[in-house]
Amino acid sequence: MSTKMKEGKKWNVPCSHMAERSINPIRNLVDSMHITPNPDKDMIALSIGDPTIFGNLPYCETAENAVIEAIKGRKSNGYTASVGYESARTAIAEYSSTPTSEVSAKDVILCSGCSSSLDLCISCLANPGQNILIPLPGFSIYKTLAESLGIEVRHYKLLPERSWEVDLDHIEELIDDNTACIIVNNPSNPCGSVYDKQHLQDILEICQHNKLPVIADEIYEHFVFSGAKYYPLASLTDSVPILSCSGLTKRFLVPGWRMGWVIVHDRNDILKDIKRGLVKLSQRILGPNTLVQAAIPTILKQTPSDFFTETLVHMKNNADTFYSRLSAINGLTPVMPHGAMYMMVGIDIKKFPDFPTDIEFVETLVKEQSVFCLPASCFQYPNFFRIVLTVPETKVDEACNRIQEFCKKYYAAGNSMNGHA
Repeated sequence: MSTKMKEGKKWNVPCSHMAERSINPIRNLVDSMHITPNPDKDMIALSIGDPTIFGNLPYCETAENAVIEAIKGRKSNGYTASVGYESARTAIAEYSSTPTSEVSAKDVILCSGCSSSLDLCISCLANPGQNILIPLPGFSIYKTLAESLGIEVRHYKLLPERSWEVDLDHIEELIDDNTACIIVNNPSNPCGSVYDKQHLQDILEICQHNKLPVIADEIYEHFVFSGAKYYPLASLTDSVPILSCSGLTKRFLVPGWRMGWVIVHDRNDILKDIKRGLVKLSQRILGPNTLVQAAIPTILKQTPSDFFTETLVHMKNNADTFYSRLSAINGLTPVMPHGAMYMMVGIDIKKFPDFPTDIEFVETLVKEQSVFCLPASCFQYPNFFRIVLTVPETKVDEACNRIQEFCKKYYAAGNSMNGHA
């Protein structure tokens, strides 16, 4: 075609529908907030679920040395199978298998972090126009990933008065012939809940009755406090097919290493097409970091148990302190977590008339006290805020002091007799 014929044509380079629909509720809300700390007070960030932020929770030397050895070995710098090294997948299968849910390397697909695992699973299980069920409150990436693909999300309720158990009746109400799967997050972000065996079996019974496969977001597997017990969802059923998503991120305190995985717990070849589809999707990115892949067998098999114990003791102590201190503040109702890295705290917003929503409450808390909690509107669950439990103990006490001072000032329009001393 001649240049002359093209002269009237104008540039038109629109953004794709998928990109336009990709909205992260946390980033979208936080980026729009007016976050201006008090210059006279050091910022205490209780908002980000990154255990590396404060430097008080170092990752294990076993993991560090394993990656160093992989680098020095000079054998892990090239491409490998898109699903990952067989040695790494074998180690993950051994790490994840239970007597009632044994898997092998062929059931494991490595991904660039757990969010990538979730992306693969949602993309493979649901088509545009179908719906998936996700928890409310729940990790915002579920909604981001699904809606970017034109998949409807339906939120099933979690019950704060029952330590964030699933509202089973509500799940039943949401399911229809167009429901592709349900996402179950245990232990939970943002709630810190850990479901007992019976509750998980009740969820599985609904899935079995409705022939509904499950994406089990288990990135906080084994990350439970004393007195609680973690049950892998797949270990409790021999009939419901489950895609379990996890990784090194949280338990091993290395989120930046971006190493996650999907484990296919098939039942009677129900997921044979899904398994083939997951492999195809993995070929779009040609697998995650090979150096970390090479280190996985050592990390999973040789990390000493006291590394995990010390991390959990720190989290539990912080949870106890936050719960005790915040429970004594009028207008706040913390829900005690049993695992993961988070606590949700309810705000009796009517008792803080200066603040229409949890967002303004948090913005002013930052402005006056330099304490940044995450407003639960990020999780489409207003009038709560989420705090992380990874901070140093000294910052926990200071944060509680500041939150107490703030709430005493604003509770019931500053009527101090309504506040605790």
